[in-house]
Amino acid sequence: MTQVNPQIEDSWKLILEKDFHSDYFGTLKNFLLREKSGGQTVYPPGNQIFSAFNLTPFDKVKAVIIGQDPYHGKGQAHGLCFSVQEGTKPPPSLVNIFKEIHSDLGLPIPAKGSLEHWARQGVLLLNATLTVRAGKPGSHQEKGWEQFTDSVIGNLSAQKKGLVFLLWGNFAKSKEAIIDANKHYILKAAHPSPYSANNGFFGCRHFSRTNEILRSQGKEEIDWRL
Repeated sequence: MTQVNPQIEDSWKLILEKDFHSDYFGTLKNFLLREKSGGQTVYPPGNQIFSAFNLTPFDKVKAVIIGQDPYHGKGQAHGLCFSVQEGTKPPPSLVNIFKEIHSDLGLPIPAKGSLEHWARQGVLLLNATLTVRAGKPGSHQEKGWEQFTDSVIGNLSAQKKGLVFLLWGNFAKSKEAIIDANKHYILKAAHPSPYSANNGFFGCRHFSRTNEILRSQGKEEIDWRL
């Protein structure tokens, strides 16, 4: 089996040790090696695949936003769901997220699209699939990443309490089955995509609601400004 030694923050490496030593993860690693040896461009860059974990250690997680797939365009994906690299124009779904924050909290709509500031405060920005082939959305689905990220969600649910899970759209809502609703808070809304944002994302007030929940537990609120 391919040797797996991911460059991931130590607390996560310990929590996910069984996954990293599993057959499925070795198969996933071999798939990614074949993609690159075959000349395919894969996003995000290898050193950014685990950015969400490296910026938000396990013991720091307060809220979780679940996305589906990394952006597949050049200069976009950097390992945080919905986020884009510094200097890259925010995509439509992210613009709609900013519009809802503006409506909810009165904060200005930023011109930049990197959400690292949220991640450093304890918002785990988790895509279900952590890589994608350039220009081919969904190309790395069902290769093993979903099993890995389901394990991430399951470990958070089992080992922590009082987390706020923000589930936007049907795909994210399907992850509710992994989350213990007796221990955690689940906020659900439509996806922020332009195709669905008017069907329940706009007006969901998830950002102020998240802070209300954190405040009720004596936890520090999230500064949603960028």
